Amino acid sequence: MQGKRLERVNQLIKEEVSMLLQRELKDPRLGFVTVTEVDVTPDLKHAKVYVSVLGRDAQWTASFQALDSARGFVWSWLRRHLDLRVTPEIAFRPDRSMEHAAHIQSLLAELRLRRGNDRTEP
Repeated sequence: MQGKRLERVNQLIKEEVSMLLQRELKDPRLGFVTVTEVDVTPDLKHAKVYVSVLGRDAQWTASFQALDSARGFVWSWLRRHLDLRVTPEIAFRPDRSMEHAAHIQSLLAELRLRRGNDRTEP
């Protein structure tokens, strides 16, 4: 049963932090940030919030500075809005999986293009 509860807490925190980043945080350093996953420890004391940022490395850096600055605000928001006995400490972590997937897709497209050109040459 513990696993199901953790899944529900992970999903609840993901939804709340996503909404909070979209509607409540007004930091200009914060770019287009997407919460991709939340991983809460079994004792509910710590939560890793994985986020993806649309943009180049400079945008990633600025967004993570903004997230780090807002960590206390996010924690207090969760404490007030979630019905949990313990509100986990929040740690934001980068999730570059979407960026990696896009890079692989571009490499595959380039490979298909090269194969197509090789077949058309005499």
